[in-house]
Amino acid sequence: MEELQRRHRLEQKDLQARVTQKKKNASKKTRKGVNEECEEMERQLKARQGLELAALDGNTVSNTEEEEVICEQPMQIRDPEPTNVPISNEQETSSDKPQERTKKKNRQRERLARRAAEQEQAAANAAIESSEQVDYRAKEREIIDKELNARRLIEKEVRSDGHCLYAAMADQLKQNDIVIDSNLPDYKVVRQDAASFIAEHPDDFAPFLEEAVDEYVIKVRDTAEWGGQVELLALARVYGITINVLQGDGRVETVEPENTSNKVAWLAYYRHSFGLGEHYNSLRVKP
Repeated sequence: MEELQRRHRLEQKDLQARVTQKKKNASKKTRKGVNEECEEMERQLKARQGLELAALDGNTVSNTEEEEVICEQPMQIRDPEPTNVPISNEQETSSDKPQERTKKKNRQRERLARRAAEQEQAAANAAIESSEQVDYRAKEREIIDKELNARRLIEKEVRSDGHCLYAAMADQLKQNDIVIDSNLPDYKVVRQDAASFIAEHPDDFAPFLEEAVDEYVIKVRDTAEWGGQVELLALARVYGITINVLQGDGRVETVEPENTSNKVAWLAYYRHSFGLGEHYNSLRVKP
């Protein structure tokens, strides 16, 4: 008995030294696993020594009881490396990978949820802002329709393609029995007539231009450059016709030719109602 107890004390002392060394060499990441391993080693030693003491005292354990004790013990964890060798970074990383993946998944889920919440808030803010804004297109349409009814005019819509001013004026020339005699499309003829008049009277138009007259004339004649006030003035003089332009706010701007004329053209000018932006339509008198 004394010899067995002495051996048990030596085994406990040796185990305590091994446990102390393992815990000392454990890193922050591996500390939990090392603690569990040490507890298992202490439990196994205590169980084995208990069986040895019982056998020495004559309190033998039956085969069934011994099997139950053994079955309760998990497989003993071997310690293949010296206790003073620290665990490598690769081992630490390997043991922690499941936890890191879980954390990454959780963080990704949080980011997705946060992003979805931000998008919902942005959509709500946009809806509020949109509801508070003025519908300029609807307002412009309402005003022009009101003026058309008051002036007994109907609208002849032309394509919104950059040539709208010239196409609308071509329609107005026909309404005033002004013949366009050419094999070219009517709007191209009107473009060429406006460009030629500006080129022939550079001093009248140069103050209104931000580029050389020659360069401007090429744009008017050969491109789909939008027409505006300069071109309206040129066309009024070319064809000797008064041009009335109904604005989206209800105003009417009039461009007079050099000489008094009984010929009158009516155009509607839009800022908001068409996809390309500014647009002209032809207006005809109701029959």
